[in-house]
Amino acid sequence: MDADAPPEWTVDECRSYTPADVDRELQYRTYIHESGDLRVKVAPAALDGDDRPGYSLTVTSYPGLELSETNRIRTVLTADRCDQIARRFMTLFAASYDGPGSLEDALEYAATRTRDHR
Repeated sequence: MDADAPPEWTVDECRSYTPADVDRELQYRTYIHESGDLRVKVAPAALDGDDRPGYSLTVTSYPGLELSETNRIRTVLTADRCDQIARRFMTLFAASYDGPGSLEDALEYAATRTRDHR
């Protein structure tokens, strides 16, 4: 997904690992918005303590600060699908973000349009 990330986003961290109970390699990535105000993580759901299979898209506002907050946007079965949703989320967020005063609005806008509404 690195080459497909919207231009306002850069890879913050990318790691691959093989859990003890799984034969295949798993991977997680975090992306940071150019403002530094939002981090997006695409990772196996189990990393966040979820007992469901699949990958989760989570976001952290104001990462590294005392007032930071992490929210799960969506969990899906495959890494490819989670990457697609993450790209959509990042594009929507970047299109509506206009500085720290609008972070919550941009976050809500992007989250609402990428969450599973079943």
